[in-house]
Amino acid sequence: MNSKSSHSALLDQTVRGFLEQVSADSPTPGGGSVAALAGALSAALVAMVGNLTVGRRRFREREDLIRPALGRACQLRDELLSLVEKDALAFDEVMRALRMPRDTDAQKAERALALDSALAVAAEVPMRTAELCVECARLAKVMREHGNPRAASDAEVAALLAVAGVQAAILNVEINLESLKDQQRKESLRQRVAAALAELDEAKFQVSQG
Repeated sequence: MNSKSSHSALLDQTVRGFLEQVSADSPTPGGGSVAALAGALSAALVAMVGNLTVGRRRFREREDLIRPALGRACQLRDELLSLVEKDALAFDEVMRALRMPRDTDAQKAERALALDSALAVAAEVPMRTAELCVECARLAKVMREHGNPRAASDAEVAALLAVAGVQAAILNVEINLESLKDQQRKESLRQRVAAALAELDEAKFQVSQG
């Protein structure tokens, strides 16, 4: 089974099967995929709180706020799930480039181009994960403040997962930026990292303790 067909099955596995694959002696799926999954779980919890709020008479006045958040959470869940697979595929492309021959100057040049292209994608995928997780954190805050109070702890768990997703994804961005030669793209991604972290600070809220 090639890596593409193997990773396309990631999203069709049981929870146990996915965890076993993460635990295996292979670098993929790894931290980037797990970051995306954390974000997808966050979005799913946001959607759950939304579904526990809409359609209930006592929250009717909040529906104009909750329904759009619920719809976006479902979109984020699906987008982040797709990034679980895309992250694994991106890393595989980096490894493929690293294995390219470099016996001649022409081969070295071809390998260098392929590697930089693969590294750019490998940084872009977790960057997108981080940005979507920031959205999850923002929506979790909406649900915590305006959703069904009986599901407040679920909104808080969603927020914690979103924060973890952002931080984990950015770690994966940074590790790929270390080797990226394209300075313009590197600077653009670093600016996006800074923006994501700033937005996350605005979206975070104090989680209940005890």
